[in-house]
Amino acid sequence: MAGVSFGACAAAGQIGPKAASASKMAGSARLLCENCDRARILAFRNGGVLVTGSPFGNRSPVNTQTLPRIALFDKCKNFTKAREVEAAGLYPYFKPVSQAEDTVVCIEGRSKIMMGSNNYLGLTHHPKVLEAAKQALDRYGSGCTGSRLLNGTLDLHERLEAHLAEFFGKEAGLVFSTGYSANLGLISGLVGRGDVVFLDKLDHASIVDGARMAFGHTARFGHGDLDQLKRLLAKHESRGKLIIVDGVFSMEGNIADVPALSKLAQEHGAALVLDDAHSIGVLGPRGDGTAAHFGLSDEVDLIVGTFSKSMASIGGFLVGPEHVVHYLKNNSRPLIFTAALPPANTAGVLAAFEVMIDEPERRDRLWENTWRLQDGFRAIGFDIGPTRTPIVPVLIGTLEQTLIVWRRLFDAGVFTNPVVPPAVRPDACRIRTSLMATHTADQIDFVLEQFAKIGKEMGAI
Repeated sequence: MAGVSFGACAAAGQIGPKAASASKMAGSARLLCENCDRARILAFRNGGVLVTGSPFGNRSPVNTQTLPRIALFDKCKNFTKAREVEAAGLYPYFKPVSQAEDTVVCIEGRSKIMMGSNNYLGLTHHPKVLEAAKQALDRYGSGCTGSRLLNGTLDLHERLEAHLAEFFGKEAGLVFSTGYSANLGLISGLVGRGDVVFLDKLDHASIVDGARMAFGHTARFGHGDLDQLKRLLAKHESRGKLIIVDGVFSMEGNIADVPALSKLAQEHGAALVLDDAHSIGVLGPRGDGTAAHFGLSDEVDLIVGTFSKSMASIGGFLVGPEHVVHYLKNNSRPLIFTAALPPANTAGVLAAFEVMIDEPERRDRLWENTWRLQDGFRAIGFDIGPTRTPIVPVLIGTLEQTLIVWRRLFDAGVFTNPVVPPAVRPDACRIRTSLMATHTADQIDFVLEQFAKIGKEMGAI
């Protein structure tokens, strides 16, 4: 892969990577950034001054200095860290993608290999998924314009719920608008006054926020510290108990110890819930998640997840006993008081499940790519921690060092995600990468070459 470089996106569609092996590296991704004319992008700058060309007309900007002081907003004015990092050219977030095609995206007019997506099976551009979404748009329109409780439930939602229940081996399923709201709805709906919810300290933010929203008590245990969890369960022996953990932890890439968790839950009369956001399509004999991976589907009471990763869309779900699902259907505020999942997304998810089942070779390719990247990082000398999944974090060190490594990778044509405090310790910042089934071997090798080159120059290895 020596000599591969990434060119600028052009209106004519002539973009990089520029090399004899470009077709191999990009695979089927023929990224055409035809709309990179910055003048056509509506943007607001300088305290509300509207950019010329806005459809809203030319209004005078608001002079915020003349407005009465509102103490509540002082923290906003005093929040300067992000702007300082942005001014240094090291701000890694909210990078607008102007066009995407599978493993290659266009950002700031240049093509990048996408190594920061959760599109594990590479289904966002699968023709069956796109066609199903288009047909749903024609039949149902662009949205449901109401909640599931009222006018927003479609036959598509009920088909998907039945499919989810069958796929995961549960009695019933329930579809939410996002994976975030699924966790909020599940935890706040079940954990009431006098109940306790037990969280791993590395659980996803949606789990933490669901516990905050619930009226019950929250008890957190150290990451994977099941001895501490056992003590906490014993402390609350007489109360209703729910244990909820990530099946695959999104920043570390390691897998929850479901056998031990299941044993503890049974010993203490607790319900066990797995958030399989990063497990669906990845773990299990059919891509059916963490519980199936361990052969313990019947031992896990509820499974919650999202469609925004392997299922290439958006939305969330839970599956479990019918009486529990029925209760949440009628008592979960995040379900009842928000608009239903749009038709195109719902139909796309149904199609994505069909593709996952019909094309098991995608999961084989995903794991081949995972081992190639993990083995490559270890051979170079990087510390990638305990990961056992397509989520591969690369330990760099300090915040400043990590942001500089991210920027240099970005400029070299590799999109990654830096993980910084408070998500990790100040001295344990890392670059998070993740694999797709559709990455080519040449793309992965190019990524490894850039990491090796930049890592050595920055003293990270």
